[in-house]
Amino acid sequence: QVQLVESGGGLVQAGGSLRLSCAASGRTFSSIAMGWFRQVPGQERELVAAISSGGTRTYYADSVKGRFTISRDNAKNTVWLQMNSLKAEDTAVYYCAANYGNIVAMPSAYDYWGQGTQVTVSS
Repeated sequence: QVQLVESGGGLVQAGGSLRLSCAASGRTFSSIAMGWFRQVPGQERELVAAISSGGTRTYYADSVKGRFTISRDNAKNTVWLQMNSLKAEDTAVYYCAANYGNIVAMPSAYDYWGQGTQVTVSS
């Protein structure tokens, strides 16, 4: 049982930065991989970044590689997504998700989800 709550979304100008946070409850946080997904209306939910349970392995979608950084602190039960050099096409609802398995791209593989936080990038 894990509950996830995202925060940090908002409105930012193109080229700016934003840092999303995901706070988790429960005592199993250190045993689960974490992912950040995003979704825009009419499109599939897309994995943008993920991190293994111990933080030693990360994944980034090609569209965000070099601009976004995922990190976690298991002692704080928190995962972050640092977003730099934001573009208008980054506008989406961003979701934090937890997976008892390894890093995977399919949303159906994730066991727990946050409520989402809106990120809007103005051009």
